[in-house]
Amino acid sequence: MKVSEVAWVYVLTVFSIVYATSKLGLPRAVILDGIVAAALLEVHTIPLFGALSDRIGRKPMYIAGALLSAAIAFPIFWMLDTRDPSLILITIAVAMSITHGAMFGPQAAYMPELFGTRVRYSGASLGCQISAALYGGFSPIIAAALLGWAGATWPVSLYLVGLALITLIAVLASHETVKVDILQT
Repeated sequence: MKVSEVAWVYVLTVFSIVYATSKLGLPRAVILDGIVAAALLEVHTIPLFGALSDRIGRKPMYIAGALLSAAIAFPIFWMLDTRDPSLILITIAVAMSITHGAMFGPQAAYMPELFGTRVRYSGASLGCQISAALYGGFSPIIAAALLGWAGATWPVSLYLVGLALITLIAVLASHETVKVDILQT
């Protein structure tokens, strides 16, 4: 479930800096301002999406985040390619705070709730940490390799769409936990 969320945030915060500065010739401050704005927005959107998941469910919130991530995987690079600093700032800030926030907000509750009490800590932690290491750690490297191979961002976007589909499949295969008494599992 975590692969799209963690890859998305690392592509936006690590790979986008390299892409914007080396391929687009933009000053580093342009993309860093977008990342800072995203972080400031996420201070609000992550708790908001977490609270919203308490009302409508963890699963719908996670599905929305994965679908939005897939939907904007191409437009995000189209917006960066404009080289317009204001548009880049708004695009990065809104894209990250909504897509990442919608998945990350309910995650701290959702993942442990999927496991019984005997394996809750191990199950949630193992899946989360392995995904973070593999997909967070390697996604900027994979994105850079895809950009180098194709000379364009379309394979990076396809990669992000593919990871969103993996997350979507994992969430669809999981059960809703919002109304489950986790002390009884």
